[in-house]
Amino acid sequence: MNQRPYLPWLPFYTLLQKEVRRFLRVGSQTLITPIITAALYLFVFGATLGERISVLPDFSYAQFVIPGLILMGVINNSFANCSSSLFMSRYLGNIVDLLVTPVSPRQLILAYTLAAMLRGLAVGGVTWLISLGFAQLPWVYPGAALAMAVIASFLFAQFGLIAALYASNFDALSMYSNFIILPLIYLGGVFYPISILPAPWNTLSHLNPLFYLIDGFRHAILGVGDLPLSTAFGVAALSAAALFAWAALLITRGGRLRT
Repeated sequence: MNQRPYLPWLPFYTLLQKEVRRFLRVGSQTLITPIITAALYLFVFGATLGERISVLPDFSYAQFVIPGLILMGVINNSFANCSSSLFMSRYLGNIVDLLVTPVSPRQLILAYTLAAMLRGLAVGGVTWLISLGFAQLPWVYPGAALAMAVIASFLFAQFGLIAALYASNFDALSMYSNFIILPLIYLGGVFYPISILPAPWNTLSHLNPLFYLIDGFRHAILGVGDLPLSTAFGVAALSAAALFAWAALLITRGGRLRT
């Protein structure tokens, strides 16, 4: 009797397919809701304030704020996809089924990460398409903008894995989003340039890792920013590598997957 050859990466592809189908199955929650939220932000800051105020020379306020709103969608949804999926697997106990399959730790991380990045980048892309009705962006360095969005989605996918492994209940999981991510986003320069803040707040803002993501993404699109692109990319890449190493350590040890 002929047997099919074992494909080492088949478990990875299967898990990735399962994760993508999971968020597509509830698309009204995972895709439509954040897109509607982004559209409301764009209406408020684009249609009402976009042409009335300006915080950067030669750019409307809508042009300034749209890059931040795009990246905010990428960040929130990349985090939410990883954190909710892995936490629910732990909470319901079906993580045991995954642990007895021939999925290596790196395959598990990669599958969850790619699914989260796909969701985050999809929401960011649709947000950009909606923003075309409010303002046109110059996209000075489109390759750099895409690279920063990819780094941001990867970084917060890793943070989502870490949050899911440390959270003991739903309240603890929501704490990461409500008390860490959202404040860092709002204080990271989404709605205002850090350079206009008085001392010492402008200096303290440089301690916010999301400032580098947001400023780098906006700089790549508009051609101007508070920091050089090299600095923004350097900090973003180091932050992503550090969180990846942390998530990989937790999953490789496996203790928190079972508790």
